[in-house]
Amino acid sequence: MRRFQGHTRIGNARRDYLHKATTTISNNHAMVSIEDLQVRNMSRSAAASVEAPGKNVKAKSALNRSILDQGWFEFRRQLEYKLEWNGGWLIAVPPQNTSRTCPACGCVSADNRTTQAKFACVACGYKAHADVVGAMNILRRGLQLLEGQDDARIACGEMAQSGHSVKQEPAEATT
Repeated sequence: MRRFQGHTRIGNARRDYLHKATTTISNNHAMVSIEDLQVRNMSRSAAASVEAPGKNVKAKSALNRSILDQGWFEFRRQLEYKLEWNGGWLIAVPPQNTSRTCPACGCVSADNRTTQAKFACVACGYKAHADVVGAMNILRRGLQLLEGQDDARIACGEMAQSGHSVKQEPAEATT
């Protein structure tokens, strides 16, 4: 029984943190641009079949558990409806090459990302933290998508969302 209570407490703490973080972001930003990560695909099992067994199944299992423990899907879900409540927009951009594209010259190369944390453009020499470069590229792509929207839809507070008219918190996701 004690073990179950511990998991419940951890889950409650995670939900509380996600609600606080998404509320703060949605209250302070009119537009948020994020990567359109396919969490379900990212956390898919590495195990295959008896004839073709998966590689590094234990490592992949640990990575899957870590991805799901972070609550990325729930974070996005909460952020989306809270921004919508406040009249803001959540713009999801394709994640391809966001951390490999140079924000200064536009060069896309796997060699730009030398390590997990370092970005150094092979074309122009621009250097920065890889996460900062990724954030800059995600924002730029989000703004490009926003500029491509119909001005009337933007003025009415609509975007690529479903447009709920009732201000009611959706049920928690169970994925």
